[in-house]
Amino acid sequence: MNSRMKILKATKWAGSLTLLSGIMIFLYGIVSDFIPVIGIGVGTIVGAVMFFLMGMFFIATEEMVENTDKGIEFTPIKPRNGLYLVKR
Repeated sequence: MNSRMKILKATKWAGSLTLLSGIMIFLYGIVSDFIPVIGIGVGTIVGAVMFFLMGMFFIATEEMVENTDKGIEFTPIKPRNGLYLVKR
């Protein structure tokens, strides 16, 4: 199993557990009619979604970096006036 699949599996597990706990906290807040607990539950749910999306972003970024052609390498040159020029 390559590293992307390991990251995906870890992201799914952590996001799922956080989402489940957020839903449980949210439902407890609704049942007990305690407004701050409802806010904490909603925040936990949003955090779980953001956690999963960040994991997917890291996987997509790693995939793109691995499969992209590197192209021409540019070396910056600093002339006397302080502006940077790019030499090909």
